Amino acid sequence: MATPNHISEILKNIPDKSGIYQYYDKNQDLLYVGKAKNLKKRVSSYFTKTQEHGKTKVLVGKIQDIKYVVVATEMDALLLENNLIKKHQPKYNVMLKDGKTYPWICIKNELFPRIFQTRTVIKDGSEYFGPYASVRLVQTILEFFHQLYPLRNCNLNLSEQNIKNEKFKVCLEYHLKNCLGPCIGEQKNKDYLLAIDHIRQIITGDVRSVIEHLKDSMKKFSANLEFEKAQSIKEKITLLDNYQSKSTIVNPKINDVDVFTIISDEDTAFVNFLKIKSGAIIQAHTLELSKKLNETEEELLQLAIIELRQRFNSTSKDIYCSHSLENVWEDLSITIPKIGDKKKLIDLSLRNAKYMLLDKQKQQINNIDRQDNKRVLEQLQKDLRLKDRPRHIECFDNSNLQGTSAVAACIVFKNGKPSKKDYRHFNIKTVVGPDDFASMEEVIFRRYKRLLEEEEDLPELIVIDGGKGQLSAAVKSLEKLKLRGKIAIIGIAKRLEEIYFPGDSLPLYLDKRSESLKLIQQLRDEAHRFGITHHRNKRSKISLENSLDKIEGIGPKTVELLITHFGSVKKVMEAKKVELIQLIGKAKAEKVLKG
Repeated sequence: MATPNHISEILKNIPDKSGIYQYYDKNQDLLYVGKAKNLKKRVSSYFTKTQEHGKTKVLVGKIQDIKYVVVATEMDALLLENNLIKKHQPKYNVMLKDGKTYPWICIKNELFPRIFQTRTVIKDGSEYFGPYASVRLVQTILEFFHQLYPLRNCNLNLSEQNIKNEKFKVCLEYHLKNCLGPCIGEQKNKDYLLAIDHIRQIITGDVRSVIEHLKDSMKKFSANLEFEKAQSIKEKITLLDNYQSKSTIVNPKINDVDVFTIISDEDTAFVNFLKIKSGAIIQAHTLELSKKLNETEEELLQLAIIELRQRFNSTSKDIYCSHSLENVWEDLSITIPKIGDKKKLIDLSLRNAKYMLLDKQKQQINNIDRQDNKRVLEQLQKDLRLKDRPRHIECFDNSNLQGTSAVAACIVFKNGKPSKKDYRHFNIKTVVGPDDFASMEEVIFRRYKRLLEEEEDLPELIVIDGGKGQLSAAVKSLEKLKLRGKIAIIGIAKRLEEIYFPGDSLPLYLDKRSESLKLIQQLRDEAHRFGITHHRNKRSKISLENSLDKIEGIGPKTVELLITHFGSVKKVMEAKKVELIQLIGKAKAEKVLKG
């Protein structure tokens, strides 16, 4: 185990040079990797001043050994730091959350090169473009290329000798005109490579040069009266113009630029990267960084720039940033745009980073909500003495007006939240007059008979809006369906918020502040709201039927026309004769006015 003297000796000997430093614990496990313009000053600052941040204090308390590497420039220190962090993933370093592989577009090193998607880069002389952040984007680009140029997609070894010896026959792609037959010598290597060269230019953002070349070819074909070929090239130019217009987002004069922006909260940072060629975005990616110590956004951005430029093989000499950075890149120009098209790029990049951060925060909130809901359901299980946690709850309520327009509502909660797609309305079919008990019996029977027939999941808990009478009626239906004891069921009386159980004359009173009671009340109130809405709609319909629909000679379409135009039955009846005649004719207007 290291002693304070051991650390002091190391600090004395650290040089005033650029480099990286590594902190180790008592087990020689790597804790942290850092870079420094001046190693001695940076490392000493950890031990000679009081650390304000708790995580840094903990780190310093665990340091038992220090190692360092001196490098020629600060840029070298940045590169080495990034590589060591990725390799060792030290506990107290920023964590790059994205370790997956990305797709590339490969132009194979062949006589007639194939072009395809791959995740593996092989050093065989083939060209690789990317990597791309989206597989869908790569597939779209490749589909566009095949639409633009008839390229082969077979794996045949198209050597000069094999073609000369007529080793191959054409396939279906040839007959569909998706390939021009290089395998039988019908397409010359020169013409094929010209198409590949155009594709290469498009990938790198130089669409304009390809369009100019195609325009020259189109003019030559037109001059030679080869109008079909000229038309074919015109269609390609249209495709390229559309492709360019979709991808161009700023002034085309902005060429070969990397854009980096950062936004962060306490724990996470998101760095957005855009590669711009001729005013068009040809690559885009957002990198998530998990903060471990109190790193500044400038420090994180610097690390991310190194990582992203390495990952996407960027050789751009111009970088636009959202933050001011100490330029350790001797051959690079770093700019913070304030106005114009350059500023638009920064705004676009920041917007993308913000979306990622907001999405992350929403996920965290949802996770918290899920945990809260789980806790409430566990409490409900405890309070109601249920066998299982009630993940699936259904609540029922009846509505009628003096025995007319009787309806019922069933609302469904899953994992403590409303599942509105599962809500159901019921029109009472077998009950005449104001009989809540019989109505509840009918609805419960219909609901669970259907669930059983359709082999749907049954709830763990049923809540009945009503006291002992409604609860007993619901239990009768469960007994008929042989579900008694398989599904827990309770009733809640409105007056004193009493909770009733089947066969128990004494109610349960939950604390008014209880989360269990609040959830039950929420279920009851939602069922009441849903039922009342349906009940009102039904009453309105009946009212409509009782007034306009009963007028002889006035059909449903005319009624609909009148209501749509005037807004209500009352306004229809108050309308002037002239208005009605203009809308439905004289004969029908007179019938409506007579009532």
